[in-house]
Amino acid sequence: MALSRVRRDSGMNYWPGFVDALSTLVLSVIFLLTVFMVAQFLLMQDIAGKDTALARLNAQISRLSQLLSLETGNKTDLESQVAQLRASLSAAQDERDKLRGGAAGPAPADNQGQVDTLNSQIDVQKEATARALAQITNLNEQIRALRSQIAALQEALGTSEKSNKDSQLQIADLGQRLNLALAQRVQELTRYRSDFFGKLREILGNRPDIRVVGDRFVFQSELFFDSGTASLRPEGTAELDKVATAVLDLQKQIPPEINWVLRVDGHTDVRPLGAASQFKTNWDLSAARAISVVQYLITRGIPPQRLVAAGFGEFQPIDPGTTDEAYNRNRRIELKLTER
Repeated sequence: MALSRVRRDSGMNYWPGFVDALSTLVLSVIFLLTVFMVAQFLLMQDIAGKDTALARLNAQISRLSQLLSLETGNKTDLESQVAQLRASLSAAQDERDKLRGGAAGPAPADNQGQVDTLNSQIDVQKEATARALAQITNLNEQIRALRSQIAALQEALGTSEKSNKDSQLQIADLGQRLNLALAQRVQELTRYRSDFFGKLREILGNRPDIRVVGDRFVFQSELFFDSGTASLRPEGTAELDKVATAVLDLQKQIPPEINWVLRVDGHTDVRPLGAASQFKTNWDLSAARAISVVQYLITRGIPPQRLVAAGFGEFQPIDPGTTDEAYNRNRRIELKLTER
């Protein structure tokens, strides 16, 4: 309680704590996003490689299956040929036995000639049968080798598919954890920003010409400038002195690796300038006013490299109306602390 009371009394000490918290949150979110993107890239590369390997394995299995089907067909044809050769061989042997058994004495010359011919045919058929059986044995070995290769490829395919599924689950889990972490960081950042806006309102005062809109502080142009001019009024410099003091105190607390800037945005209403104005367009006027604020802050000690001046003319209204109140709201100077 005492610490909180001291902080409220000191007025300007809200900046270091806010910026430290904000920079820590921003760096944490950037780190989480970097980790997620790197992990996702590596996982996607791994998945792409595994998909390629799966395609190769499937192609190899398809080719081996075709070879297996072809070899099986060849084996069937050879087995059919062997069966036919064996049938022919058996028929020839039966005919030879009949010719030999038909003569009680010496075989007539014509029968002996037939027997010799049949013996020659039997020898040829035996050789053909032996060659066919040898081919069948060779085909059986090739078929066993092909089946072994197919089994090994199918096992590798199953392993790759499981690994691919695991990688997909890792990506989904990583995405869920990142979303949860980012949601927590956003909640913390929202809370810190709310505290920061409340503190700054206490310092600048609860004035209708100073508002908080989103992530920036909005000052009505009339607080700083007379109508149609870009020269700072004394009342405006007093408010800018408060801002400059806070920024200088902030600069001492921000780590050097954070490349921060204070952006000053000038805005006008949609009505054209009069013929006597020194500025040709509202864009010129808005830019000149932003530059005047930046130049004054430089005289208060803020480094030029930490300041940005931007003119938006009438092209970024916050009130689309055409009443005097809407015009007053759109004529404004906005200050935003951001990264370069």
